[in-house]
Amino acid sequence: SGITGICGSGIIEVVAEMYLAGVIDQNGKILGDAGSRSARIIEDGRTFAYVLHDGQPTIHISQNDVRAIQLAKAALYAGARLLMEQFGVDKVDRIRLAGAFGAHIDGKYAMVLGLIPDCDIEQVSSAGNAAGTGARIALLDRNARSHIEAQVRQIEKVETAVAEGFQDHFVAAMTIPHQTDEFGELSRTVELPANKEVRPTGGRKRRAR
Repeated sequence: SGITGICGSGIIEVVAEMYLAGVIDQNGKILGDAGSRSARIIEDGRTFAYVLHDGQPTIHISQNDVRAIQLAKAALYAGARLLMEQFGVDKVDRIRLAGAFGAHIDGKYAMVLGLIPDCDIEQVSSAGNAAGTGARIALLDRNARSHIEAQVRQIEKVETAVAEGFQDHFVAAMTIPHQTDEFGELSRTVELPANKEVRPTGGRKRRAR
């Protein structure tokens, strides 16, 4: 049936590559002056868009598409930072991406976007259908089921939207990959664009620690 759209893991790779190629800046703005380097950058009303597939149908990445990805990745990253602070963790050693979505995400591109914290890329992997695997274990192993039940009772719910510090983390995470956090592990594998002055994105200013 041909190409009809972009899947979730695909849009992550596309936007990350647009950033690495200099099509968008770290504020997520599609750069119209990059049109001199590529005919794929076109005017789209008062902003610009990137033509990903020039065919039937034409598929392009609009400024609104990029903003939607920024909002989603900022929320996820801010949540991860809150958990890290909760446990007094400054750096993560490994990351496991669960679910069908996680099974298809390229860890490198997720990190380039700032969807996940900085980590050795070799230590980013998929856990597959973790919920399904856990359910099977609970059904087939009584000892494991007792252990799972004990762990469930220790779960603490964190309302991220109202948690102290979430707004600051969210605003900082709107930048690609991040306004203040360093991505040293990532930079050993990927050549990131040179940082420029980051445009304020609103919200409260984050105090230096």
